[in-house]
Amino acid sequence: MNNVLVAINAKYIHSNLACLSLKSYAASQGQHAQIAEYTINQPMQQILADLFRHNPDVLFFSCYIWNMELVQEVTREFHKINPSIPIYLGGPEVSFRAEEYVTEHPEINGVMVGEGEVPFTKICQFYDRIGDFDQIPGLVWLTENGHVQVQPQGMPLPLDEIPFCYPSLKGLEHKIIYYESSRGCPFSCTYCISSIDKHLRFRSLDKVCQELQFFLDNNVPQVKFIDRTFNCNPEHALGIWRYILEHDNGVTNFQFEIAADLLKADHMRTLSKMRPGLVQLEIGIQTTNFETIREIHRTMSVGRVEEAVTAVRKMNNIHQHLDLIAGLPYEDYESFQNSFEDVYRLEPDQLQLGFLKVLRGSYMYDHAEEYGLVYTDKPPYEVLQSRWVTYGQMLNLKLVEEMVETYYNTGQFRTTLPVAETMYETAFEFYLHLGAFYASFGWLNNKVSRLHKYVLLLQLIKNTAPELFELAQETLLYDYYLREKAKKRPKWAPDLSGRKKEIARALRLLGYEQKYCDLQPFTIPVWDVKRGMPFPKKGEERWVLFDYEKRDVITNNATVTILDELPT
Repeated sequence: MNNVLVAINAKYIHSNLACLSLKSYAASQGQHAQIAEYTINQPMQQILADLFRHNPDVLFFSCYIWNMELVQEVTREFHKINPSIPIYLGGPEVSFRAEEYVTEHPEINGVMVGEGEVPFTKICQFYDRIGDFDQIPGLVWLTENGHVQVQPQGMPLPLDEIPFCYPSLKGLEHKIIYYESSRGCPFSCTYCISSIDKHLRFRSLDKVCQELQFFLDNNVPQVKFIDRTFNCNPEHALGIWRYILEHDNGVTNFQFEIAADLLKADHMRTLSKMRPGLVQLEIGIQTTNFETIREIHRTMSVGRVEEAVTAVRKMNNIHQHLDLIAGLPYEDYESFQNSFEDVYRLEPDQLQLGFLKVLRGSYMYDHAEEYGLVYTDKPPYEVLQSRWVTYGQMLNLKLVEEMVETYYNTGQFRTTLPVAETMYETAFEFYLHLGAFYASFGWLNNKVSRLHKYVLLLQLIKNTAPELFELAQETLLYDYYLREKAKKRPKWAPDLSGRKKEIARALRLLGYEQKYCDLQPFTIPVWDVKRGMPFPKKGEERWVLFDYEKRDVITNNATVTILDELPT
């Protein structure tokens, strides 16, 4: 039988662990499957044609909020051209509305609810004339007389019974590798459907370490753990982190989603020893409003989170990504600004300002009317307004989100931002005004070049706080050359055309090739700019050597050397 698992990913660089896992488990039970991977950016007709050429006997689609509309279109059109081919769906986007879906979409033969390894394998066996259709656990289908049939889900598989789904890395050379060492979540966050699965279980540490060694031996660039709360079992997390530390290949990076307030002293000691870039952490703070935390059923100590994040930042070897969610119950516009400021002060490497998604199956979905949640009918079901935040206020938060992505998360303005933020009472106000500045000239809807982003920020500073203009010119120049050797010199930079020979001679004497580095003069020691500290004053000319062959693993910035004068 030609069973085809269809994965429509958000980006080309992504891979689909669910399909890989289903294929792997089915193979262990004697059933063959192949995976057809696409992205949401591909035309529907292209996907349709390629699926037809696969000549499937049965089609299975992996469904998520980012691909559901395209999945619906593809399945509908495929059924038109080949109605004899059975089509099944699985994944979180259909698991919580399976009965509704099979009723409204006659082109679908059934929906697999919950974990898919066993139902997928048993469907394959059924078409291979092994087993009964009405005994497939977790399957929902429409009978010939129009009755919805729901088969109860079976007990979840022990994770050790699912074979390692990367027998080779062929076809995955340029993709992110996803891995899970646990399933389920011990917490009950009301916006998350992972909280519904209370069957928390772990892959044995021996198996995990053996499988991680495969990635290490193959110098995989990045492995992302999809465990919902990786460190909910402290010993399990510690065992994996110790193994990664002891077997570091100098190349592979591992990403984990953790609860910062659950970090223990031995976790901290182990993390502090990691090679810079070996590990990165994603931490969902979501809010610092205590009433909101209680209402969304979070068990989180804000104080402990702040202590842990600060301690990890001071290690200076681990990239931290912190998350906030706008639109949560009891979080009004002013309260969200406070949450933003609380998290911003922690100086994460990335700050993701996300918006509540009202997901089917979640507690939030069931209580949407009570909370006054208005959200989009189509995926991703993003909140538009609530009892606490108006649509207009939500648009302001969108402006802040876009500016944070552009100016903070890119890491390209880290010296200038502490200067620019002082123009307003809070960082939130700065990003809001910057977003409004963009919008006033129509730049929000246009692609802005990297250089022009610097020019726009400098213009806002000149308009708002001209006393900071001279300092901002130098901080922006420093930021600009920290990231890369510029092909085009910024207009606000001093003219060095008469000093080219002097600079070239100095580089030769320093033993550097000009194409891999740069030398720039500064009259303000902008490298000393720190948040909350007095800004440095103008003084004697000093030179900065930017070495692009030696970069900071965490920031990707060039290594800098400060010179009091050029060698002659």
